[in-house]
Parts: sequence; structure tokens; C-alpha cells
Amino acid sequence: MAPRINPLGLNKLQLKTLLLFQAVAREEDMAQPEGEGVRVTNLPDAHGDHFHLGRAVVRAADATGLTNAAVWTALARKGLIEGSYPDSLLLTKAGLDYDTASAGPILHHADH
Repeated sequence: MAPRINPLGLNKLQLKTLLLFQAVAREEDMAQPEGEGVRVTNLPDAHGDHFHLGRAVVRAADATGLTNAAVWTALARKGLIEGSYPDSLLLTKAGLDYDTASAGPILHHADH
């Protein structure tokens, strides 16, 4: 039997936010490994209607969960992150491994 998509029943905003946390975790200047997880030390700031995340561009409208305490609380309750909004964030192994494909394409890469 194939694994169930979104087994924790995350809503669209929670999925998008987790996807962004996973992308931030891959950026050396924004995160550091800690145990089996990754400590996020710096979240991106939007300028205008977007922000840059590594080589990708993200629409600010897709990133509202980064500054939403309720989203952080829901992700923590489900064991995907640890920490308290807005001060501290540890993306757990479960959070790193969670399939966020159903969040849709929010990391946009240029062709050049």
C-alpha cells in the first residue's frame, strides 16, 4: 500500500509553511544541524511582494505562515517543529521528512 499523502492532515497554510521551513533548513546561512533536526536561526524577510530563498523566489502571499503563531503552534503540536513563536524554531526529523508535495509549487526558480 502506498504511503498516505499528508497523513497528519495539515491544512494548506501549514503545508506551505512547513515546506518553507524545510527549504530554509537547507540554507547554511539560515540554519544549522542540531541533533536529528535543524535549528532555524534566520527567517527570510519579504521585500515588496516576494523574498529570496537560496536560488528560489517565494511570493510573500505564500509565506504568511512564517509570521503566524497559530501555524507554529499547530506544527509543534504535530511534532514537526519545536520552539516558540517567533523566537526559536527547531525543525524536527519528522518535520524534515514530511512530504509537502501537496503544498503546491511555491518555490519558483528562474530558467537563467
